[in-house]
Amino acid sequence: MLSKRKQLLFEKQAEIAKAIAHPLRIAVVNILKDGEQCVCDIAEHIGAERSNVSRHLSVMVNAGLLEYRKEGLKVIYKLKTPCILDFFSCVSSVLKQQVMDNEKLLKVL
Repeated sequence: MLSKRKQLLFEKQAEIAKAIAHPLRIAVVNILKDGEQCVCDIAEHIGAERSNVSRHLSVMVNAGLLEYRKEGLKVIYKLKTPCILDFFSCVSSVLKQQVMDNEKLLKVL
């Protein structure tokens, strides 16, 4: 049986995973890997409405993935913990392994 502390840790980790578990949010992380951006530029890069992007950014801020500052009328976002990029690097490795496994399977067929 899990201790209360371990259970709480796993719940918090799941909250973070949920906060990035959307293609638009993954795109935001990818855009912000090169540095901070305003909502207007993020929306333009993604090709989505600012209001929709703002809603997703809010989820990510609440989960502790992003931070923001105001610069006049603009809101500028950046990765709060750039180590999230390590997670996506790992996900890419999993995808590459899946491709290799599928290629091996095709050779058997």
